Amino acid sequence: MKTRNYMLSTKSLKSFFVLSLIAMVSVLSIQPVSAHCDSFDGPALIDAAKALETNNVELIKKWILAEDEAVVVPLFHKTYSLKNGDAEVYEIVKTHFYETFIRLHREMEGATFTGLKPAGTTAHITVMSDKALETGDFSGLLTALNRHVNRQLTEKYEKAAALYRVKDRSVEEGRQYVAAYVDYTHAVEAVHDILEAGGHHHH
Repeated sequence: MKTRNYMLSTKSLKSFFVLSLIAMVSVLSIQPVSAHCDSFDGPALIDAAKALETNNVELIKKWILAEDEAVVVPLFHKTYSLKNGDAEVYEIVKTHFYETFIRLHREMEGATFTGLKPAGTTAHITVMSDKALETGDFSGLLTALNRHVNRQLTEKYEKAAALYRVKDRSVEEGRQYVAAYVDYTHAVEAVHDILEAGGHHHH
């Protein structure tokens, strides 16, 4: 009995983990790639602001390639040297520093820099993922991800199921059904692909 319960528990944990991975994939496919590290509530800019507050350039080196330090470090020191001078000049130079720093970080990621984003534009689930690292509460993140994927799949199914009943009533309703059907089946196939790959499938 203990062995059977352990097997069930392990199976449930694996399913929960896979569903969480699916949720992360779905979140990433919805959110713009630039919606995290280039926002002011993202970890890179938080570190950059802290570095300027404490005059500690070491805090930001991890976000860029070693060869980019030749650009970022001197610009950091120039920016910091203007901190107690003219406020307007400092803000202009600081913005230039932030933009240069994030642009190089984005290039390191293989992504395009499209400008700095205000705080609050980061996806809520991404904020939660950062919070999990700070607090050590990963189980709370998994619970949220599991709720998310179940809600997404249920909504896609219910939409397709409702349109299935009227798909042959008119061409327009048929097309609406096909669009919902494709969305629903692709989501299910994504789940299947991850399961078949044993949780090692990458997009």
